[in-house]
Amino acid sequence: MAADVLSDVLRTVRLTGAVFFVTEASSPWVLEIPDGATLAPAILPRADHVLSYHVVINGSGWGGLPDGAPVRLEAGDVLLFPQGDPYVMSIARGMRGGPDRTEILGFFRSMAAGQLPFTVKEGGGGAERLDLVCGFLGCDVRPFNPLLATLPRLLHVRGAFGATEHPLTKLIELAVAESRQKRAGGECVRLSLSELMFVEVVRQHLAMLPAERTGWLVGLRDPLVGRALALLHERPARPWTLPRLAKEVGSSRSTLADRFTHFVGLSPMRYLGNWRMQLAARLLADGTSKLSAVAADVGYDSEAAFSRAFKKIVGVAPANWRQRRAGNVARTFAPR
Repeated sequence: MAADVLSDVLRTVRLTGAVFFVTEASSPWVLEIPDGATLAPAILPRADHVLSYHVVINGSGWGGLPDGAPVRLEAGDVLLFPQGDPYVMSIARGMRGGPDRTEILGFFRSMAAGQLPFTVKEGGGGAERLDLVCGFLGCDVRPFNPLLATLPRLLHVRGAFGATEHPLTKLIELAVAESRQKRAGGECVRLSLSELMFVEVVRQHLAMLPAERTGWLVGLRDPLVGRALALLHERPARPWTLPRLAKEVGSSRSTLADRFTHFVGLSPMRYLGNWRMQLAARLLADGTSKLSAVAADVGYDSEAAFSRAFKKIVGVAPANWRQRRAGNVARTFAPR
């Protein structure tokens, strides 16, 4: 059940591969990556949010946020920046600088357009090496993305892979093989692999979280909260109440409410309301259905009630949301 909830969220927030490549760096080497809002127009203009991850396949180095301590990276580690912060990657600790922002954005535009090779060699040619699989993905962050809300600004998964049979190892090998074979559809395959790698990293992170931790991801692992989340995601339009949900999962109302809020940070009914608005926002952005049809699809008996709830949670009326999204699409496909 919990795995299905994660899949449902990733589908609904439109997780999309944007750029995926291998960097083979030699010392001295440093790169300062701009924030996701700056990267988005260059690599995925329709995306609300751009996040990135780096998988160390050889050598060692450092990575981190400009306002935080750098993290030591070894082969088999994964470094993830879920919140779209700017960050620094380098071979030696404490390095800053590298190419300027204009050059970096030009590189990403060319990479996103398929004008650069899958493997990029950088650095000064020294003895120290750092080889990385670099993935950049787009997703929706508004109105409600429970996965992003539970992830930190920087996520370092030590020893995330290494053995030949490990899923991440296989995905990396497949991506490299695709880049070498130059077959039709290769770029599409590689970007899909980048999404799969991100999901596998999230699963590795979840498996390593201590039992005493809280958050939406840990809630998926909890038997009671996981069942409740699965039901809400399976049938979001059902007229749920706390008593009905508690009965379905075999719990008292107070126990379910307390445990759900403890892990997720929201009450079950408030979580449902937020998730319904995420579903509605996706329907509004992707189609031309009447508001009454969208309202019914997410569990509202009337267009008026739906519109009030949407504006309360999202901050704008449904029609305005649709217009703004249509404007984003038009700008994306406008001649340059």
